[in-house]
Amino acid sequence: MNIILTSALGGSCKVDGKRVPSVFLTDNGLLDKLKELWVEEAKVMIICASPDGYEKNDSVCACLKEAFPMSGLSISYIEKCDGRNEELIERLPEMDVILLAGGHVPTQNNFMKKIGLLERLMDFNGLLIAWSAGSMNCASTVYAAPELEGEAIDTSFTRWLSGLGLTETNIFPHYQSLKEDCLDGLRVMEDITYADSYTHEILAMNDGSYITIENGIETLYGEAYRIKDGNSEIICRNGEALVLKK
Repeated sequence: MNIILTSALGGSCKVDGKRVPSVFLTDNGLLDKLKELWVEEAKVMIICASPDGYEKNDSVCACLKEAFPMSGLSISYIEKCDGRNEELIERLPEMDVILLAGGHVPTQNNFMKKIGLLERLMDFNGLLIAWSAGSMNCASTVYAAPELEGEAIDTSFTRWLSGLGLTETNIFPHYQSLKEDCLDGLRVMEDITYADSYTHEILAMNDGSYITIENGIETLYGEAYRIKDGNSEIICRNGEALVLKK
């Protein structure tokens, strides 16, 4: 299995408040990497982040159905797996590409466990592409950073979850837009994420940055920061690549 873990994939944008299809991100060679690993007339399945978010799931699927050919990636069909058709996961072995969508990390994590995604991926030999929450849930131990109102101050909110075990890297996506944000009166980075980094190292990535895992080699492309023991340092810049694991 080849893997691409992104902060954001692209494939849609908002025009006059409506989400419409667009070409996938090209930053740091992301689209070129997709084309390199793509197979013609690919069979694609989306594992949705929210099993009950039907409207959003339908919108994501509709945009991607057009975004792939717009980006020079041919597909034979694209399916989405959510709460309406959990049995679709039985067709995973037929797929060439599995997409793990973005959304609320714990919600997607629970859905992945319900459909037995970890076990089903063990024999999957195609391409797995994830963005945002999907990328976060690929870790062995997932950092479920608080993101909804009330989660940062909820002492019962679980910030560390068991994940798919495809990487040991804890990804924090959308760093460029979240680094100045506040949640529940706390600074997302300094008061929440930095504090959580004393027990686990966290990799903060900007949109346009991504990680590939090919033949066991994990490589980071684009701007990213290592957050550890309450400190942050840049480890890769746009236009650069860094091998994280050989």
